[in-house]
Formats: sequence, C-alpha cells, structure tokens
Amino acid sequence: MTKYDASLKPILPPLSPTTRDDNAITSVRAPSDWPLLPWPRGPLSASVISALQRQPGTLGTTPPVSGVDALSDNDFELALYLCYEVHYRGLADADWEWDPGLLRFRAELEQVFENRLRDEVGPSVPRYPHEVAPALDELIQSSDPSLSRYLGASGTLEQIREFCVHRSAYQLKEADPHTFGIPRLTGEAKAAMAQIQYDEYGSGDAAAIHSTLFGNTMTALGLDASHGSYIEILPGVTLATVNLVSMFAFHRRWRAALVGHLAVFEMTSAEPMGRYAQALERLGIGPEGRRFYDVHAEIDARHAEIARDRMVAGLVSAEPLLGADLLFGASAVLMLEQHFGTHLLDAWSKNQSSLVPWEMSAS
Repeated sequence: MTKYDASLKPILPPLSPTTRDDNAITSVRAPSDWPLLPWPRGPLSASVISALQRQPGTLGTTPPVSGVDALSDNDFELALYLCYEVHYRGLADADWEWDPGLLRFRAELEQVFENRLRDEVGPSVPRYPHEVAPALDELIQSSDPSLSRYLGASGTLEQIREFCVHRSAYQLKEADPHTFGIPRLTGEAKAAMAQIQYDEYGSGDAAAIHSTLFGNTMTALGLDASHGSYIEILPGVTLATVNLVSMFAFHRRWRAALVGHLAVFEMTSAEPMGRYAQALERLGIGPEGRRFYDVHAEIDARHAEIARDRMVAGLVSAEPLLGADLLFGASAVLMLEQHFGTHLLDAWSKNQSSLVPWEMSAS
C-alpha cells in the first residue's frame, strides 16, 4: 500500500470553474492518485488493512471489539466496511472474500453492530401481518428530513460537495446491495424488487445506471468519481449507513430487513431528491450534473407505491413471521440516517467540515 504525506491533502480540492460546464467536465484527480486501501483509523481497521495486503489466510489474531460505539466509531466502521467491501470490488486478492478468518472477524463485528442497533431502535413487533405497512408508514412520517431542507434552501457549494462525498460510499454502488435480496424472495415481493432494481440499473441503458449518474454529479462538482476515492475521510456515522445495508444484503436471515431498508429508501426519496436537484441548479450545476437527482425525484414516487403495496405486502403475505424483521430494517436505516444528517448539520453550524481531516484519518 502506498502512503502519502497527509499534510499535502486538503479535505477536498477546490472546484475549478470549468468543472461546472457540462460540455467541459474534467476529473480533478485520477484514480491512480489514491491508495487502494485507506489509512487505518485504529487497531480494528489496521488489522484488516494489514491482512488485505498479504495472502488470504494470514489475518491472525485480531484486537478485541470492545469499548466502542458501533454506530459511529471511525475505527470500528472502517474495519466492518472493508470486511464487506471484498464482496463488491477488487479491493484485494479475490480469495479474501471467503477467507474463514476474515469471516469470523466480520461476524464478531456484526454481532456488536447488531446489538447496538437493537439497543437504539428497540423492538417493533406487529401483532398481525396487516399491521406491518401501517407501522412502516408511521415510522416514515415520524422521520425528519431536515438535511435535504437545509441543503435545498441554503446549502453552499462546498456543503453540497461534502454531502456528495459522504454519499459516494453508497451511491457509487447504488442498487448492488439490495439486488442480493432478489433470489431470497418469492412471488410478488421478488417481482416488485426486481422491477425497482431494473430502473436503478438504467432500464437496460448502461449510461443511465444510477451509480453512473451519481458519478457524473461528482465529476460536475469537481470530485473524483472513482469507487472508494474518499473512504479515508468518511466518518463512522457515514460508513455505518453503508454497513447497515451490506449486513442485511449478505445474510439470508436479514432478507426482510433488506426489504424494509429498500422500502424506506423508496418511500422517503422523491421530495429530498427534488430539493438536492434544486440546490444544484441554484449553485450553477448544469443538467447533466443534476440528472441523478432529477431522475430519482421523478421515478421514486412510483417506486414508493411498488415498494409499499407490492414488495412489502408481498413479503408479509408470503412470510408473515418476518414482519418484525422488516420493521427493524426500516427503523435502523431511519435512525442511522438521522444520526448522519445531525452530524453534517452540527459540523456546518460550527463552520467546520463534516469530513474526517486527512491528518486524523492517517493517525
């Protein structure tokens, strides 16, 4: 792994005026400028990062997972994120994906993560299957999308750029985690999820894949759109939102929680996406840079109906005992998104960056 002098890296590079012109979009940094593996944040992530630079089977003894907040700790979340990332991209030798030692360590991290999630959201057990959808509606109605309201009304260009850097950990692989759920569902739920995912993957048009559109937004903002470019400076509260959906995606027992997660995404997306698009337009970003948000604002209202009335209803009809898991997944994502939004707004209210400074990420 190549390491760099942290003092030479600003949190984000300045935005060149040319990057705001849709006809002259240029990337600020080439992917080769970044190390493939990030700086460790502590003993947990250091153990994983060190191992991934060696041959599979060499993880060895790992540090104890104790004394951390598993919903926000930078070291914990980065370690878990990297354990998941070997299933998505070419992070290291492909044989690490099913390495028994790494899987054991991941399971240890996951148990701590799950316990902390349950402590935070508590049980949500419907007595009857027909209560699941109304309970989901109630959870969503009680959520507070204050981040999108702030960015839509008064967010600055630098804040929008920071927001997109945070979201890049998920949006650059958007839809991939949820797709793991398709073979684990049956009937109406399977068909509904597949319909949503087909749209997420551009309805057959590679240029319209939503992760590609988000990359175009990042490029229009003068950011590096290559996968994993900013992991080093993402705080634990951001990585936790990505780790949640990966945990649900990689375990068949969490298939209903994954459905609840996707349902929340689709049922809460249209209005915030419209606000983000308006913010980008207000700040001079052209149509190609806004397209990711414009597309979501248009199709997510339709996806919301598919998610609630077909995917959720179909799952509960086929497997009524999974209603509690579905609501757990919905509650967990809403809670973590609230933590994420609060972190950004608190930092900005103090005129500070919401990202992890390079010198801290390298410590």
